[in-house]
Amino acid sequence: MDAVRVALLREVLSGTEWPAATRRFAASLRSSVVPHGGGLLLVGTRAYEPWHLAAHLVDEAAWSGRPELTPLLVRHRVRPGDPPHLAVGLGRLQAAGRGETLLMVAPERPDGGLLERVHDARRAGATVLSLGSGDSEVVGLAHDALTIAPRPPDASQEGAAGVDLDIVQHLVSAAAGENSLPDARGRRRFRDRLSRLVDQLTAPPPARW
Repeated sequence: MDAVRVALLREVLSGTEWPAATRRFAASLRSSVVPHGGGLLLVGTRAYEPWHLAAHLVDEAAWSGRPELTPLLVRHRVRPGDPPHLAVGLGRLQAAGRGETLLMVAPERPDGGLLERVHDARRAGATVLSLGSGDSEVVGLAHDALTIAPRPPDASQEGAAGVDLDIVQHLVSAAAGENSLPDARGRRRFRDRLSRLVDQLTAPPPARW
């Protein structure tokens, strides 16, 4: 999702908690991985692998000049012949430790094996972030969590936020690449300037009395 679409999405969701909530969570992600030079592990559940979030973070890492945001996708099932970047199994979580960040995307309750590995990673010093349904055990393991509640039955009514996991992942990944530090000349990065310009262009005109 490009900067224009993200800005329009934020405009649609203005007045809800989501623009601020996703920026706050993205700031936690960025502050965890950037000072350590990376070490971002991304894992989903057995039924859900966060492919799209991985791809968006790779794009944001390139756009923002923050290679630390590039994640390593940890998979529940690795098949013979998978390329190296898609052949990282759950055993990688056992090696996670201090200076690494584990982002768990869980739209449903993970199985006990994954939770045990995440717990071990946290105990070894890894920072754990969670994005998902708000399962109490998952949230309890996380240093920071962003919960996407199930969409209410009347979400189609006027005023309902109607966000889902895909939308929140778009907003989080886009926000993670924003607010980069100025370069040596004190100039803002191109992506931040573009995002700010789009926000201005899509803002409603001032009221006239």
